[in-house]
Amino acid sequence: MQGLTEFLPVSSSGHLVLVGSLMEVPTTGLAFELLLHAGTLLAVVFYYRVAITEIFRALPDVVRHPAAAWSEDGPGRLALLIVIASIPTGLIGLFFKDEFEGLATSVPAVGVALLVTAALLALTLRTWPERTRMGLGLALLIGFAQGLAITPGISRSGATIAVALIAGIAVERAARFSFLVSLPAILGALLLKVLDGGMAQLDPIAGLWGFNVSFVSGYFALAWLVKLVRSRRFFWFAPYCMLVGLWALLSGSSFAG
Repeated sequence: MQGLTEFLPVSSSGHLVLVGSLMEVPTTGLAFELLLHAGTLLAVVFYYRVAITEIFRALPDVVRHPAAAWSEDGPGRLALLIVIASIPTGLIGLFFKDEFEGLATSVPAVGVALLVTAALLALTLRTWPERTRMGLGLALLIGFAQGLAITPGISRSGATIAVALIAGIAVERAARFSFLVSLPAILGALLLKVLDGGMAQLDPIAGLWGFNVSFVSGYFALAWLVKLVRSRRFFWFAPYCMLVGLWALLSGSSFAG
């Protein structure tokens, strides 16, 4: 479930909550869910390995000459944009982590969040004025959207790609930036959980299986989604999120029973 829904704009965390409620299984805990995210993180690294390699090669020049790297439309500027977008994401995760974790126990809250995702996806149906490249303000906005996507039911890929498309970024760049900017966010979340001691309660065997399955299924889901974005069918997921969101919102009390 994590691998298939992490990259599709339907909220993997929201679906984990809903499926867990339907199957009447105990909550797996944030540590296990973060390990599943680590598996899908590896899928992103493997899929975008060429772009990531170019970014790392450009880092020395970025450190020495940041202004020059920013002025050019290359891997150096992309690295700076990822750092900028990670700032609001990190701040939201640091200061509102407990509030977002609490929402994972509320099925109606997941339903409302899925309706927000549906609205964002529906906005990509129309064609927005294009811009040549991403700037400081848009990078911060995408980072803010990614931070809000900690909420179960708000799709991270859906929110970040939708914001980029609405801002006029080309579909290929919008998808690439969305998934590359997820790397520091997931790594940061994993680090926070390790520092909090949350990983101590993790079953290593279950964690290993979950990691491997999420990596394999996540890679194929990512490849499929990129094709959908390229063909401008990203908004197709809006009706699905709306229906599931309404269902969760109206049936939330029955889940708990």
